[in-house]
Amino acid sequence: MKRRERVREELKYSRSNLKCHELIGLEVKVVDHSDRGLVGVDGRVVWETRNILVIESSGREIKVPKNFAVFSFKLPGLGSLVTIGGEELIANPEERIKNCG
Repeated sequence: MKRRERVREELKYSRSNLKCHELIGLEVKVVDHSDRGLVGVDGRVVWETRNILVIESSGREIKVPKNFAVFSFKLPGLGSLVTIGGEELIANPEERIKNCG
């Protein structure tokens, strides 16, 4: 495999590397949460902190704690869905991405 093709392949989102990518801009749905009022919230990730995803949904920004949550992300390009536990995403975004390399 040529280097360029290998790099392109590594840049693709997948279940195994989702936490190594920027989440802002991805479509997401909260499929489970300890706060039952957050289950079903869907929209686009507009901000992320160590412990919270901010999801724009129906014109509102909803803060969803990552802990005790299960998210379903729509991957760019293919549109396939990846489900991941929020505890896997708990970290400062820049540190989480940096530590994947």
